[in-house]
Amino acid sequence: MTESSNLKEILNRAKAEVAKVIIGQDLVVDSALIAIFTGHHALIEGVPGVAKTLLVRTLAHVLGCDFARIQFTPDLMPADITGTHVFNLQKNSFSLVKGPIFTTFLLADEINRAPAKTQSALLQAMQERAVTIDRRTHPLSNNFTVFATQNPIEYQGTYPLPEAQVDRFMMKIPMRHPDRAEELTLAKRMLGKQSPEAILNSGAVKPVINAAALADLRQQMEQIHVKDELTDYLVDIVRRTREHPGVLVGAGPRATQALLLSSRANAALADRDFVTPDDIKSLAVPVLGHRIILRPEYEIEGLAIEEVIAQILQEVTVPR
Repeated sequence: MTESSNLKEILNRAKAEVAKVIIGQDLVVDSALIAIFTGHHALIEGVPGVAKTLLVRTLAHVLGCDFARIQFTPDLMPADITGTHVFNLQKNSFSLVKGPIFTTFLLADEINRAPAKTQSALLQAMQERAVTIDRRTHPLSNNFTVFATQNPIEYQGTYPLPEAQVDRFMMKIPMRHPDRAEELTLAKRMLGKQSPEAILNSGAVKPVINAAALADLRQQMEQIHVKDELTDYLVDIVRRTREHPGVLVGAGPRATQALLLSSRANAALADRDFVTPDDIKSLAVPVLGHRIILRPEYEIEGLAIEEVIAQILQEVTVPR
């Protein structure tokens, strides 16, 4: 079995196991796997009750990784996330009590309910996979991944995320309500012993790899070929976001890296060993949308970020 076929098999098996718990939401699952297999973080946006927490718990179980959850609230402090030193009377010295950030998959639940000071406690961990506590730096897992859920910004008691933090999320994944057929399936399963949580806790969902193998599989993404003209096309799209008349702040170089890597992972999910323009187009909104800030006068007129990206995709010539 070749490396690329092994990667495709693992991705397909992971999707099949997740589907035992998560009803529908195929695009959401694919996007989450893209973030994981490229070593990046994802922002999941949706109203309460659409299984955001359950999704991340299931992914951690399927991929054989540790899982921790932080419920963000207005009174949460940075030390509640990173941990702190506590004086040990028996040893007559300070010892570190690690916070929940010392895990592999971290669910930052309702991250935008905490003020910027607390949100910023994640910045170093997301960028460097390390945490500094009392001037000492502690390494995190090489597979450390943040899935931050946020309620729509219009909800009462929410704070906008700092731009520096938003840029560290590879993509924003919208999680919608299920359609009628999916919701009907969920309702029927809840009447018996087949509720999503019960299935996950019963052991019916099997891990397909472990944390050590995950890093090796990430390297296999390098086998996915990207033509030079597609790289030019991708860079032109990102740069055009900085030139659009309705955009105040366009996507930066980190967006270029994210779009390139996510497009390559999307090709792997589609059982291809090469990237196409459609891979780039399909990920333009999830990767670029949360990084773009519109000019207030255009926003007042009703211009949406999705419209801006659609215009850019029409304007930039697709390579043949």
